[in-house]
Amino acid sequence: MLFTRASEYALLSLIYIAKQKSPIDVDTLANELNIPRSFLAKILQNLAKDGLLKSFKGIKGGFILSKEAKDINVKEIIISAEKKEPLVFECASTCGCPNNKDEDCKIFPMITKLQDKINNFLEDISLEQIINEN
Repeated sequence: MLFTRASEYALLSLIYIAKQKSPIDVDTLANELNIPRSFLAKILQNLAKDGLLKSFKGIKGGFILSKEAKDINVKEIIISAEKKEPLVFECASTCGCPNNKDEDCKIFPMITKLQDKINNFLEDISLEQIINEN
């Protein structure tokens, strides 16, 4: 699994938004972070739709966190930005197992353990921790 620019921009945006006292608009955010406005707008809409941000319309509109930074984890940010679960491995089913999870698959147990560790790791890192480490 590679983090794409969508995940990177989502994380950078949420860090910036979390540090603000009032809603921040897309144009300001795009300029401050040097992110293409249209791409950023799509990411922020996804984050808002998934309940990580609140959006406000109008002159003083923009985005704020919908919950405390300590209650937002990296895994949910990635899922919202990418629109899919972060997977370490996508089975090519070359071993011939149906549904990619047959007991005959030699690597599935190891991959499952690795995926569980990565999921736990990403769930254990909060937005607040990232902010405090910078």
